[in-house]
Amino acid sequence: MAHYDVIVAGIGAMGSAAAYQLTRRGRRVLGLERFDIPHAMGSSHGVNRIIRLAYFEHPLYVPLLRRAYELWRETEAAFGEQLLYVTGGLDAGPADGRVVAGSLAACREHDLPHEVMDARETRRRFPAYRLAEGHVANFQADAGFVMSERAIVAHSTMAMAAGADIRGREALTGWEPTAGGGVRVTTTRGTYEAERLILSTGAWISDHAPGLARIAVPERQVLGWFQPRDPAPFALGAFPVSIVETRFGSCYQFPVFSVPGFKIGLYNHRRETGHADTLSREPNEQDEAALREVLRDVFPEADGPTLALRCCLFTNTPDEHFIVDTLPGLPQVVVASPCSGHGFKFASVIGEVLADLTTTGSSRHDLSLFRLDRFAPAGARS
Repeated sequence: MAHYDVIVAGIGAMGSAAAYQLTRRGRRVLGLERFDIPHAMGSSHGVNRIIRLAYFEHPLYVPLLRRAYELWRETEAAFGEQLLYVTGGLDAGPADGRVVAGSLAACREHDLPHEVMDARETRRRFPAYRLAEGHVANFQADAGFVMSERAIVAHSTMAMAAGADIRGREALTGWEPTAGGGVRVTTTRGTYEAERLILSTGAWISDHAPGLARIAVPERQVLGWFQPRDPAPFALGAFPVSIVETRFGSCYQFPVFSVPGFKIGLYNHRRETGHADTLSREPNEQDEAALREVLRDVFPEADGPTLALRCCLFTNTPDEHFIVDTLPGLPQVVVASPCSGHGFKFASVIGEVLADLTTTGSSRHDLSLFRLDRFAPAGARS
């Protein structure tokens, strides 16, 4: 039976980064992915994902983000391909709403340069936007996007070059602790042992840690690409990434880049939850209609022909914060994510954190927000 230092189950955003960081430290790593590498069944496809420092979700994320930026730059330099693009970013909506108020709180606590604009000034600076009367926008120049599939390719490729055994189309079917304090893992192709196990299986995490079933809930999400009537205001260099709190909910958007069309998504757009294997990956007319409501409200010049629709999965916790912790009573098993729809940007630093947890048992970063026991007793492996 093959034996490894660490087995990483799930070679998506977090798992591929962990495999890369571990192999850099000389660890013998087995990476297991049930689908292709990369693939379009989970949470990290669709060209790119936003990265931003003015983090409205909680100021504790900002130090992690600063390290994430450093590691993305290191990764793209080592891989020889740009992965991080800085466009500037807007957090917009009511001044007292969650997005703007939280963004400003993060900026003030961490001394981030920023600029607050009213709706008229936002439109003057960035003509694609039509914010509601009385709404404001917080501009932070460091925001941008990370190339999501290419980042997974980069981490996986460099992990393999450093000696990792990465296997696609080999699903984790079970695991158990061993008498020596390690783990035994079974897959669709074999059985393996390791000193440590990282569970980073995204929307399937509760299949492998059943105690997470009520606190890691997959949700179907749809992204759309639409042709603007005048593409210039939506082009890279003219349009910042943004999150806008609207009467339809919070939406997120990107400049036109890499594929045709202006990209937009609406958080919790139809609130469809269920097991990852049962949620439809096929976009439909209702999905498009939900996105067009936001287009017509905030980006009317982008309400042109549909160019593409893509489904992905969020995996949401009740408080919308991550889970990065060991399982109760099983220090050799680390769970990483679910990310509640805002995790990809952290993949570079979470990979480092996971390597720390599996080699030293601790991290220099403050992970208190991500502890599993905040959901106790539901976090137990039952």
